[in-house]
Amino acid sequence: MATLLYRLGRTAFRRRWLVTLLWALILGAVGLGAAKAPAASDSGTSFMPGIEAQKAFDLIGERFPGSSANGANARIVFVAPDGEKVTAADHRAAVDAFVKKAAAAPEVSGAVDPFAAKAVSKDGSTAYATVTYKVEADDLTDADKAVLEKAVDQARALGLTVEVGGTALAEQPAAGGSSEAIGIVLAAVVLLITFGSLAAAGLPLLTAVIGVGISMAGILALGSVFGLSMTTGTLASMLGLAVGIDYALFVVSRYREERANGHDPREAAGLAVGTAGSAVVFAGLTVVIALAGLSVVGVPMLTKMGLCAAGAVIVAVLIALTLVPALLGMWPRAVLSRATRRRGRATAAADNGGTRWARFVLRRPVAVLVTSVVGLGALALPVTQLDMGMPGAESKPVSSTERRAYDALAHGFGAGFNGPLTIVVDAHGADDPKAAAASIAEKIGATHGVVSVSPARFNPAGDTALFSAVPATGPNDEKTQDLVHTIRAERAALERETGATFKVTGSTAMDIDVAQALQNALVPYLAVIIGLALVLLLVVFRSVLVPVKAAFGFLLSVLAALGSVVAVFQWGWGAGLLGVEQPGPIMSLMPIFLVGIVFGLAMDYEVFLVARMREAYVHGDRAPQAVVTGFRHSARVVSAAAVIMIAVFSGFVGAAESMIKTIGFGLAVAVLFDAFVVRMALVPAVLALLGDKAWWLPKWLDRLLPHVDVEGSGLARTRPQAAGEQAVSPDPVRV
Repeated sequence: MATLLYRLGRTAFRRRWLVTLLWALILGAVGLGAAKAPAASDSGTSFMPGIEAQKAFDLIGERFPGSSANGANARIVFVAPDGEKVTAADHRAAVDAFVKKAAAAPEVSGAVDPFAAKAVSKDGSTAYATVTYKVEADDLTDADKAVLEKAVDQARALGLTVEVGGTALAEQPAAGGSSEAIGIVLAAVVLLITFGSLAAAGLPLLTAVIGVGISMAGILALGSVFGLSMTTGTLASMLGLAVGIDYALFVVSRYREERANGHDPREAAGLAVGTAGSAVVFAGLTVVIALAGLSVVGVPMLTKMGLCAAGAVIVAVLIALTLVPALLGMWPRAVLSRATRRRGRATAAADNGGTRWARFVLRRPVAVLVTSVVGLGALALPVTQLDMGMPGAESKPVSSTERRAYDALAHGFGAGFNGPLTIVVDAHGADDPKAAAASIAEKIGATHGVVSVSPARFNPAGDTALFSAVPATGPNDEKTQDLVHTIRAERAALERETGATFKVTGSTAMDIDVAQALQNALVPYLAVIIGLALVLLLVVFRSVLVPVKAAFGFLLSVLAALGSVVAVFQWGWGAGLLGVEQPGPIMSLMPIFLVGIVFGLAMDYEVFLVARMREAYVHGDRAPQAVVTGFRHSARVVSAAAVIMIAVFSGFVGAAESMIKTIGFGLAVAVLFDAFVVRMALVPAVLALLGDKAWWLPKWLDRLLPHVDVEGSGLARTRPQAAGEQAVSPDPVRV
């Protein structure tokens, strides 16, 4: 492979204008396709097929024509002034006026009068009206929202405190454009410090932005065909930018190094692509494995996001192998440091912070290893108390109307009113559907932990009924989860008794089912991506122990990151410093996201760092010296890449949305742990203890595995010796 990529790099350097033109044409073509493609819609797509709550949603859509189980809704909470009651004549008139005005909107399917529905608290201070819509929240127009907002303002003007919950007027999280822009600026600063050249700093940014542009335009162009959208491409945008910078960074860094070894620009570009490019290919493959592996989770949205992001990574790899050397051909000297250009020649790498740190670890491998494992293990302990769910309005800032509506309902009606359970009774096979539904409602209403049950509403065919059951506890309370399981356990007996069956759904039940399904999928997902990555790393490093060490280090870093997320966002340790309003359960998708993204980035750092050690070992360095050589050439750029990622992800911690905060914090600390503890401390310590055994491979397995030559040993046999090229003797290792 190294020989093939070496030739590709030299060709791209020589045909630089043609290669650049081809990528410009690709960008223009997909951009034109995106501009002309019809908008995609995810409407009607099941979030997680197979779980009971989703089956119940699908049944509602089937049996209640014209209604949408996912339709927008608004829960309007009316609170009378202190010492007054909402049932007073003037306040009641204000509520009645609101209901009439809200019900008149074109997309409203119903507006429930709180006095008719007995939705008034026992002390008479609070009431709520529910407004449901025929369409989803994303499909509501500004005019639809304006009708509701005007009705709310009029009720407030008449002396009531009015707060709005639900999805209809909920503030949508801001797009990540500003965070990405901040990330690009921070990346530019880090690259400038690392390379000391504007051209060298700008080239990885330019190629990464081009790659992301092609990927996102491709997603939009194919959106209507495969049901993709900008939301689906969020992960592709984030990871495409991250790995695009990283991959170009390593190729440019190796080019500068080969120039320091005395090679002419074209030869240096070929060697950079042949060596660092080989690492880019296999690092990209590990990321693709992690992202494509999201398909085993069983969530269509996650599958689409994973495959789109995998496509973005493939684009980033192709750009690093072709466009980067082409641009190096246009600025062969500009990417060198200012000092090098001023001297007129480059100098070979000397001792630096990476070599000094490597020698420190080689002198104290046991102490470094124990400290790393114990420290990360301690940080991982909170994972044993991980409580997954879906943070709702209770996690929003108290300044938001959604949070105030949540608190007002909990105060007036009890915590359970913020998470009612929706019961769908399928009485198609019952002799008397109404009697069967009434019997089921009575039994569920008598279940311990249920506060009240609403009257049943039948579909036009009369064979399906809907009613809600209000728990005594809040949506994220463990007792509510137990109540859902208890109600479902009663189903078999009620089906035998009535001839009808039922399903439990609603946002609370959906969150419970999704959390359980994702928790069950986490272990298989880990097994798939780690198993495939072990095979890939076995081929890359031709070692049994190095891939095992890589997987162990990844598990340590991701568990430590998850433990930190639990400590901050679930337990509330230091939550105030991050602006977390209310600690609570961790978003159900968070562990899967964290595992997938961090695995890809961790394997990136593993391949780039250890591949250089493997290269030095194959070319004659002793095992300890190979560790030092790897750190001399790679530690600085790996650290720069990690700092860029940490800065990008940390930018999301300042977001108002709790879920965005959680994702940003989790990814930032995961990269911090993996890059600076696992890869910079644990990896050299383990390799120092293993010595030559680290590169051991059984002979029978060596014969079976394909030889991909990532370390570039074949280049010495196939490429002509450059004029004046000299072998550089390795420095003796000092331990």
